Amino acid sequence: MNVEILQQPDSAIAKVTLESGEELVAEAGCMIAMSGYINASTTLRQGKGGGILGGLKRLVAGESLFLSVFRSPKSGGEVFLAPKFMGDILLYKVLGMGLVVQSTSYLASESNVDIDLGFQGLKSVFSGESVFWLNITGNGYVILSSFGAIYEIDIDGEYIVDTGHIVAFEKNLTFEITKAGSSWVGAFLGGEGLVCRFKGHGKIYCQSHNAGAFGSTVGSKLPPR
Repeated sequence: MNVEILQQPDSAIAKVTLESGEELVAEAGCMIAMSGYINASTTLRQGKGGGILGGLKRLVAGESLFLSVFRSPKSGGEVFLAPKFMGDILLYKVLGMGLVVQSTSYLASESNVDIDLGFQGLKSVFSGESVFWLNITGNGYVILSSFGAIYEIDIDGEYIVDTGHIVAFEKNLTFEITKAGSSWVGAFLGGEGLVCRFKGHGKIYCQSHNAGAFGSTVGSKLPPR
């Protein structure tokens, strides 16, 4: 499988080229074009993170109940994918360690990558949109999307990130939720609110825009219905 990211960073598209017999699992509705001989189907996907229970978990996390599966009967089959909102796309190689991904950022993956719902206790409310996150494990490529550009931070020790800008982070990092300023009142009055303090060694991927803040700003300017 070969993945090429086009039109980065604000209107990214993933061009996936499949070998003979390869399968691509993707969020339902994200395909924008594909080779005419690609076999496309809809599934709940069996195995870890699959089946009825897995589908319901994804629904709770803000993902689609069903997943799309694209299979190429011969080498060179192309599938073009795009997220629902304008933003960037990240290609990440899962190698056993695993990745924690914010809900709605999963776009697609190889068939041997497992997607499961993760609840990391009350601290998982840092998503700003959902208390649930996706645990990505297995071995293979996963394609993630964001709101705005994605940038990578290498953490070696301690790092603080605004909660609304987190796309994903490697599972060997630990984190805690805390205030941005010296006091809770000052943190919220200053507009920062909650931040996530990461510790350890690993990578975190952030998005340049905060979807919650954008929605609040735009929503307040819309005329009443």
